[in-house]
Amino acid sequence: MNDNWKVSIITTTFNDAAHLRQIMEQVLRQTYENIEYIVVDGASKDGTINLLKEMEPAFGGRLRWISEPDAGIYDAINKGVRLASGDLIGCCFDHFTGDDVIARMVDVIRREGTDGVHADLVYKDGDKVIRTWRQGQGNIRFGWMPGHPTLYLKREVYEKFGLYKTDYVCSADYEYMVRILKDGAVRLSYIPETLIEMDYGGTSTSSLKAYWVSLVEGHRGLKENQVRFAWFTDACRILRLFTQFIRR
Repeated sequence: MNDNWKVSIITTTFNDAAHLRQIMEQVLRQTYENIEYIVVDGASKDGTINLLKEMEPAFGGRLRWISEPDAGIYDAINKGVRLASGDLIGCCFDHFTGDDVIARMVDVIRREGTDGVHADLVYKDGDKVIRTWRQGQGNIRFGWMPGHPTLYLKREVYEKFGLYKTDYVCSADYEYMVRILKDGAVRLSYIPETLIEMDYGGTSTSSLKAYWVSLVEGHRGLKENQVRFAWFTDACRILRLFTQFIRR
């Protein structure tokens, strides 16, 4: 890996052109220069393609995009990872809290010699903070998990461990983190600051039913990765999730 790391940022979208414009504008504002921005659109009909064509010149050749039907968000993310040519790969679905977020992520991985980085995030409904994700460092077996929207990984991690499973509805990201972190093969740096703000209402945060599906799929992910005493990890994870709502 050379000194001028390329960072591939992936955004998946479907019929959400106004939100996509906001994300694209904040990617353009990032102070880190060697960014490749990838948009995977699920064949939107709301003007998304026109937006992508409009914004292409501003990226100066750093924008790559496709628009075609997909089998869900994890299939779309996988398409983005396959398109990515960067040394560091992550997703952007909502809002960076500053223009130097990517620069700081690259800097900490370089300094600490790790395989990736994560940070704190909050879920907001308008200006109101609904949920605070402040996990620090920990052990996946004790219910700890990084906030996926803050997770940026070296390309080598995907080459070694593969992509997201597309037969999960809303917890393929958790299964993937269990897969790469359970045995300590992947080391992550941690930035103890809120670097991402998410709009409350994502696939795994929008309803009680979604929470239940998330927990069931999370247990499945533990079992598929041969994590012993999965029920204990489930209980620890539920407790951690609950505390995210009460320590806003």
